[in-house]
Amino acid sequence: MGKTKKVGTTGRFGPRYGRRVKITLAEIEKEQKKKHQCPVCKKMKLRRISAGIWECKGCHAKMTGGAYVPKVERVEVVE
Repeated sequence: MGKTKKVGTTGRFGPRYGRRVKITLAEIEKEQKKKHQCPVCKKMKLRRISAGIWECKGCHAKMTGGAYVPKVERVEVVE
């Protein structure tokens, strides 16, 4: 399929939604689909099951986290 050479997984949207939106979505999807390090066994086997639910394929530990990455850094708002 020639559509996805430049835009990767966002080629499924075709000409809709604009270039910038598709590039941002491609970066998010690339980060969420890669393997992350498990905090329990320290192996690079943590995968996303669904939004906010992560499972390690090494030790079978399930945990919650962010929707796209397992650890979310907190941002403190100072007024």
